[in-house]
Amino acid sequence: MNRSFFNQQTFDFLKQLSKNNNRAWFNERKALYEDAVRLPALDFIEAMEPTIKSLSQHFTAVPKKTGGSLMRIYRDARFSNDKTPYKTNIGIQFRHVAGKDVHAPGFYLHITADECFVGAGIWRPDSKALSNIREMISDSPNAWKNITRNKTFNRYYALSGDALKTYPRGYAKDHPMIDDLKRKDFIAIHPLSRDEILSPHIVKTISHRFEVASELMDYLCNALELPY
Repeated sequence: MNRSFFNQQTFDFLKQLSKNNNRAWFNERKALYEDAVRLPALDFIEAMEPTIKSLSQHFTAVPKKTGGSLMRIYRDARFSNDKTPYKTNIGIQFRHVAGKDVHAPGFYLHITADECFVGAGIWRPDSKALSNIREMISDSPNAWKNITRNKTFNRYYALSGDALKTYPRGYAKDHPMIDDLKRKDFIAIHPLSRDEILSPHIVKTISHRFEVASELMDYLCNALELPY
């Protein structure tokens, strides 16, 4: 089934929100947010469920307004210098059932007025998970290289995220995998155009991109002793 979910109104709303990031403006336009952003996102999540389940029975696509795959629009500004109340992006994470939040392994879709991309992997894993992934890369470097240096993978994805400025404790600074061991995030990013987001083929496109990243997710789940 081919159908569009997002439209130009989606992008217009996100752009206007970035310029008017305050409660009064948002509250006057809650109905527009619902129609142009939240409902299309929930419909998209529902349409992606067969793909997610075909990749792994252990990942979820949950089309709920709260507590599901759609991330909250409300920012937690308690510990940030930026006190604006709303996120100016649509964030959708199809995460592993073992995960409780954005730090879990997951497939991800990010939409803003200026930038769209899909991602796969794990962002800011906790210290235990980080240690496990580094240990796996150190112990099984060829498997990691075969995935991340694969031609098809590299045609679509680039590894992204933050890294240590120095080498991690317990590893030699001349370790052959030191550049990957220094990573604090193990995520791969693939940019999408606005036309791809608006296209009636969006589910097919993103399903394919997630399939390309499937081996990366399998590797990371293995490192974390999670089923894939």
